[in-house]
Amino acid sequence: MPLNEADTRAKLIDPLLHQKGWTEDLISREETEPGIEIIDGKPQRREKGRIDYLLRIRVNANTQPISVSLIEAKKEDELPTKGLEQAKKYARLNHVYFIFSSNGHRFVEYDSFTGKTSPPKLMSEFPSPLELRIRVEQGLGISFEDEKAKPLLVPYPKGEASRRYYQDAAIRAALEKIATGRKRLLLYLATGSGKTFIAVNLLKKIADAGQLHRALFLCDRDELRSQALGAFQNVFGADAAAVTTSNPQKNARILIATYQTLNVSSEEEDAKFFLENYPENYFSHIVIDECHRSAWGKWSIILKRNPDAIQVGLTATPRHFKGGTAEEHAEDAQITEDNIKYFGEPVYEYPMSQGIEDGYLPACEIIRREINIDKTGIKRDDLLPLGIRDATTGEIIPPDETREKYEAPSFETIIQLPDRVKAMCKDLFDMFADGSFLQVID
Repeated sequence: MPLNEADTRAKLIDPLLHQKGWTEDLISREETEPGIEIIDGKPQRREKGRIDYLLRIRVNANTQPISVSLIEAKKEDELPTKGLEQAKKYARLNHVYFIFSSNGHRFVEYDSFTGKTSPPKLMSEFPSPLELRIRVEQGLGISFEDEKAKPLLVPYPKGEASRRYYQDAAIRAALEKIATGRKRLLLYLATGSGKTFIAVNLLKKIADAGQLHRALFLCDRDELRSQALGAFQNVFGADAAAVTTSNPQKNARILIATYQTLNVSSEEEDAKFFLENYPENYFSHIVIDECHRSAWGKWSIILKRNPDAIQVGLTATPRHFKGGTAEEHAEDAQITEDNIKYFGEPVYEYPMSQGIEDGYLPACEIIRREINIDKTGIKRDDLLPLGIRDATTGEIIPPDETREKYEAPSFETIIQLPDRVKAMCKDLFDMFADGSFLQVID
């Protein structure tokens, strides 16, 4: 009887890999959480998560192994080409360059550097770790022995079990680009996927490699600053500190700040706190959380004043939705365009749909609720008696500076409508209290 996939891997592929020098520490079996599916309106957890079968190279005995290849094992009696296309998707998610599909007797290879697929070959021709290392270095245009590549070799401070596969992939993707000399990087990851973890460990690897002078982590709310501070201090200790208006913090190597605390804008006269405390090129590395809010416009001075810094933008993956207003679509398109214009194409992407499929993000059913003024807009004459407040400063806007009519995309971005927010919150919490749409999964 022909071997199934698991037996093909264990009895045919693994022994051959060991013969070629792929020791067990160089073979990683990344298993995702069992995902959740919505079936007939009810969430159900799958029996097991996906297992990706990765090959890694290790430059020196004590360095972090670097994933470079993925193997898709098929049944012994299937063609070796069968799993290749499926494997390409998982290779992108794992950020590896060589994709192999094998039935245990023969294999085919896709080389992402050349875009070419090999003809079927005997397993005796499978490349060794040294051969793949040479090919990766040639493809990237760097040597892993180079000084600039040292952060890639730094182990995770709390071990590999502390990270998820896509977080490791995002960190490696960023470090590889930095090693090649790129200074502006964009990472797209779904909300809830752990972008702060990525920022902390990215900077930790750079710091442990001796290449970090001083870093700034920017966010746009006090609660996010508090969360980030805890995550950074958990790894950097007292070397990470929050910036406040009373304490600009010049001793710590990792500064965590909000845009509001730095009081920055596109006009230098409005950025006194920032300019007085942080001279040009003060930071060697800047990580910008929710970067679509800060890569240009009134906060761009932070980036312009640090042109030599490595600048990493973190943001959620772009929205793709049906319906909505033309203004909403145009706004989303502009955000994506601005991100890419400043940072370049994202070096890594992890969408929400993949997070749900992997079991790291909860499956959800979208319930759309609308308030009448979101459809009709609201006129100035209706707002003036209430006092029109600027959404950023909270100041009352004089009548002669207000629009004749405000549409939904302006709500909470240009003007504040607290009664609308209260009504939305009440409706949401009424739904929570009812509980009929909530299901708990063990």
